[in-house]
Amino acid sequence: MSAARLILALLLPIIGGCASHAPAPVEDRGRAPATARPVAEAAKGATPAADSQVVYHTVKKGETLYSIALDNGQDYKDVAAWNNLDNPNLIKTGQQLRVTPPDNGAPVAVAKPVNFGAPVEVKSSPAAPASTNTETLKREPKGGKLAYSDEALAKAQQAEAAEKPVEVKPEPKPAEPVPAEKPVVAGDDVDWIWPANGKLIAPFAESGSKGVDIAGKAGDPVLAAASGVVSYAGAGLRGYGNLVVLRHNATYLSVYAHNSKILVKEKQTVVKGQKIAEMGSTDAESPRLHFEIRRQGKPTDPQKFLPAR
Repeated sequence: MSAARLILALLLPIIGGCASHAPAPVEDRGRAPATARPVAEAAKGATPAADSQVVYHTVKKGETLYSIALDNGQDYKDVAAWNNLDNPNLIKTGQQLRVTPPDNGAPVAVAKPVNFGAPVEVKSSPAAPASTNTETLKREPKGGKLAYSDEALAKAQQAEAAEKPVEVKPEPKPAEPVPAEKPVVAGDDVDWIWPANGKLIAPFAESGSKGVDIAGKAGDPVLAAASGVVSYAGAGLRGYGNLVVLRHNATYLSVYAHNSKILVKEKQTVVKGQKIAEMGSTDAESPRLHFEIRRQGKPTDPQKFLPAR
């Protein structure tokens, strides 16, 4: 055997041992795993759920925020707030206005920062020196050394009373006044009365009048047909003159038009039969009361709700 073959025979086992080891895995730290999708990318692909409950109204020529709110059974101040309108008189033809509460009126949770405030320092009351307590216990036991007598018993009771903490009771707070509640009518249960005593001169018509007209003299009282809250008081609706609108519950509004004088203010609570205005002829041919009952903003025949007379 030559020297070359001898060297080759010695190196073969070493070469075979090196080849049996698998190469070390290479880790690419500059690239994320294929299964890890960035959060921002996933958010871009997400489609928000459609709000099927949102109702918008497109402003038509001649409409005002007051008329739009009335036609949808809402308070004009609420409609202005839902659409971020600082001036309710500034709306444009073709503008879309939201006429239902955001999220159907559900309260929106607002995350507020937690104010931890300054750290509270708890101070303990100073304790008497341990040596004094020990000496007291050793030298002045409450029993066992003194012979029984009424005087000794009285002294012991006085000592015990002095050691007990005095309980300080807080003074009772005066009762807070309960605010008066606004009239609340449950569901559709509204107790209606006639708002004026005059003769009916114009009945309700689906294609024409949105209510009934009641004749009278200028200055005759106009009464609240049911208890409620004043939703509007003014002259902002064309054709209605001096107008009062009452909200009775989430379903019903009542409308009182052509008044010569308005006697109530917005947000004022009124009761059934209360005088809210005086009859007049503003935007009308003669003194009269135009009266409407609206169910969820839609005009309905008042004679179906008012008592027979």
